[in-house]
This record gives sequence, C-alpha cells and structure tokens, in this order.
Amino acid sequence: MQSESYKLGRFFLCGLKHNSAFVQSIKKFAKEKRVMMAVFTVIGAVKKAKLACYDQVKHEYQQIKLDKPLEIASCFGNLSLKDGKPFVHLHAVLADETGKTYAGHLINATVFAAELHLQELLGNKLEREYDQTTGLALWEFGEQ
Repeated sequence: MQSESYKLGRFFLCGLKHNSAFVQSIKKFAKEKRVMMAVFTVIGAVKKAKLACYDQVKHEYQQIKLDKPLEIASCFGNLSLKDGKPFVHLHAVLADETGKTYAGHLINATVFAAELHLQELLGNKLEREYDQTTGLALWEFGEQ
C-alpha cells in the first residue's frame, strides 16, 4: 500500500447555490480559495443527478441518469490534481421519495439545497496519473 501524510489546512462550510451544477460548484469554490487538495462531505438534496458505475472489464463507466428529486443520503469525495488542474472525485448515495437508493460515482447533479464541508490538506502535491491495469486516473505517490 502506498501512502502520504498531510497536515490539515483550512476548514470550510459552504452552501451550494440552488440550481447550480454540483461538481462544478465544488471545483469553482476550490479554485477561488486556492485549495489544491482536500477531502469533503456534502449533505442536502438534488433536483436530478447522473451517477456511474465503473465496468472493470470494459474499463468504462456505465451511467445512471436520475431525473427526479433526490435526498443526499451520503456523499463524500476528495480533491487532488489531474493534468495539473483541480480534479473532484466523489461518490454518493441518493434516495428517492420511497426510500429507494441509488449509489455510485457522482458525475453531476443539479443542486436543490446542499451544504459542503471541505477540509483542506497541506503537503506534497497529490496528482492523478493514468493506471494501465485499471484504466483509471489514480493517485501517484512518490517513492516509498
């Protein structure tokens, strides 16, 4: 297992704007505050969402489009760099009005009301690089 140690930086509590693009809002906030690495959680609700599940054989995402109001039952993610630019990676569990849940990689969503809790990480640059085995952009750690 590869790892890196980081110090905690600033901690932000933010309200995502109604009707905003979920992922883009987080990315824009991080850019404005010059946050390069972070971990975060989000609570609230979305008007619609697009999730995905990674097909490990085909090395491609299978998308799930949800065009209905959903509660964010769980949402967590991280911010690192990919190609030198901020990259948001997050997963969510979303619930409809009956309690049925949908889960996976959150590609995007339209915010109804959401609160972001973001913890900045300080330390060596954390960058994603293409991994031949998985076909994913995974964290590249320095020599251990």
